[in-house]
Amino acid sequence: GSSGAILSYIMCKGMNRDPLAKLGLKYPLVVAPMAGGPSSPELVIASSQAGALGSVGAAYSNPAAITGFVEKVRAHTDRPFAINLFIQHPEPQVDASMIERAVAATAKYRTELDLPEPSFSAPYEEDFDQQFDAVLQAKPEVLSFVFGVLRAEHVRAARKAGMLIVGTATTPEEAQALEESGVDAITLLGFEAGGHRGIFDPSAADPELGLADLLAQSLRKVKVPLIAAGGIMTAADIRSALAMGASAVQMGTAFLSTTEAGTSAPYRTALQGVERTTRTTRAFSGRFARGVVNRFMNEVDAAAVMPFPAQNKFTRDIRAASAAKGSADFLSLWAGTGRGELWQGSAAGLIEKLFAD
Repeated sequence: GSSGAILSYIMCKGMNRDPLAKLGLKYPLVVAPMAGGPSSPELVIASSQAGALGSVGAAYSNPAAITGFVEKVRAHTDRPFAINLFIQHPEPQVDASMIERAVAATAKYRTELDLPEPSFSAPYEEDFDQQFDAVLQAKPEVLSFVFGVLRAEHVRAARKAGMLIVGTATTPEEAQALEESGVDAITLLGFEAGGHRGIFDPSAADPELGLADLLAQSLRKVKVPLIAAGGIMTAADIRSALAMGASAVQMGTAFLSTTEAGTSAPYRTALQGVERTTRTTRAFSGRFARGVVNRFMNEVDAAAVMPFPAQNKFTRDIRAASAAKGSADFLSLWAGTGRGELWQGSAAGLIEKLFAD
């Protein structure tokens, strides 16, 4: 059973050699950071209390919001948790004609949702250094990040604050770059994973490497512990990833319908059923991300999509209005390729079920 797999995981890793072992988790499970709502304080608290590593998806949060979120978590648990950030992008070149195209392509949706014409300007994302300073103050046990390599001074500062550092890779080459930068562990994001693809170069084609291949190839190239992510839904999926050499697994989609998740009502409805049709799109944020297919994904012309993170800021009012209206038509319904009905109970109940047999 999985408890055997976990025991052998602890024994074969050697408590001192695997930095993840330092966290004292009951289970080799990271509950994925799901920024923009699903990763509520309640989900982080419940996940960490149950013996997994809960994750704060702080990519879209300003420093005050990060601080407030962490205070809520710390008030209810002293268990380890992670804070996840997006590596800062160079500000994309967005010219007037690009904005015009994007405004024209989304005008009918804004009309449908009773939204005014957007007032749109840079900056397009939160300031990374300010977010990072808030994380340093918060001192979570783990700092995780996507979209690249953390700068050397940030690595040093996080180390000094006693945090484990976890990067994210979609190819063995990205994993190598992360290892060279000094991370403690790497989350391998298979093509099956829901949400944003962690590709370093925002304009690059998607390598589309499935988790099994990505894990096999990365194990040959890097020595740090690897966390397997993408399409993992069941106890059998967890056992399989650990047997293939992963030190832990990361699960996101499986937790979207739990009682504690901050997933909106229309999003929850869209996730119902055994089969979910997902694909990757740039329509919402300007970067590849996997979600349940809906109207916005099907209708938005790729030529009218601005680069990340400009597009992400540009569609925010549309997504918020869609959720407020109870419609899933214009929501980013991030979800992985995993099949099966999603667990509707508590996060602790799901974790118990995954590691029970």
